[in-house]
Amino acid sequence: MVVKVMQCVLLAAIAAGSWAQQPYPSRPVRIISPFPPGGGNDALCRIVAPKLTEILKQQVIVENRAGANGIVGTEVAARSAPDGYTIVLIPSGHAVNANLYKKLPFDSIRDFTPITLAASSPLVLAVHPSLPVKNVKDVIALARARPGQLTYVSSGVGASGHLGGALFETLTHTKMVHIPYKGMALAITDLMSGQVTMTFGTSLSVVPHARSGRLRALATTGAQRSPALPDLPTVAEAGVPGYEASLWYGFVGPARLPPEIVNRLHSAIVAVLQLPDIRERLASQGVEPRHNTPDEFAKLLVSDMDRWAKVIQRAGVQAE
Repeated sequence: MVVKVMQCVLLAAIAAGSWAQQPYPSRPVRIISPFPPGGGNDALCRIVAPKLTEILKQQVIVENRAGANGIVGTEVAARSAPDGYTIVLIPSGHAVNANLYKKLPFDSIRDFTPITLAASSPLVLAVHPSLPVKNVKDVIALARARPGQLTYVSSGVGASGHLGGALFETLTHTKMVHIPYKGMALAITDLMSGQVTMTFGTSLSVVPHARSGRLRALATTGAQRSPALPDLPTVAEAGVPGYEASLWYGFVGPARLPPEIVNRLHSAIVAVLQLPDIRERLASQGVEPRHNTPDEFAKLLVSDMDRWAKVIQRAGVQAE
């Protein structure tokens, strides 16, 4: 009996060693989108995944694990084995959550391995076509005339759209009502039906509907005009000096992800982002493909945490 047990242990060790020596990746890779289907995060994952499958020569699967402003899915990634088979696409809201919630189930820096930035995009201030406004100054005038009556939607408390709206209220001295949803898909559906007034939404979720005429886009929220939406002024140039609230997306894995796996994923993701058809597809939706080194991405996370901490404190944003 002892001999048989030892033989089983030996065979298991040999099998494990053989598995470990296989080149990465040797089985499907999972990208977690920590938001529901239909929003900007999910859309970017599903644009990138098929091309990653071709480059890595393994199936790359997108899994939606939504909840708590991205925290649920991000925690799944943080607790996954550091073997490169589970990564997550985090939005810039990851840096916001670190300041918004007193207690997170993970450390926003230490529990992750940065891989690369993937894309950046301004938000888009868009309204239902029935709203009697044509530009940002009209929105400000209407909000001041109807304090507490105009509503803006986002994918959740502390999400980029929420903070974009809160910053707008602060700088314009207006009072609007924020309505958080569990994902942008539902929020945009209600906005298009006229149940709510406006959004500071992601380009991926707003632009297609603005082009179809179901929403009216008024401005973008970046420091400069978006190359993909050159006819739209920025909120700052349209009447709110100093306003900026851009959004980015980036890939991270669990802490202690081996450098060789980080390098493999980094090179594959960058290769996808440089493909002409991917760049064209993203640009058509107001998104700029971007990449940087893991170290540069880590520094961006830290600097954004500091920047949004000040906005949250000034606007009095609180998690529900």
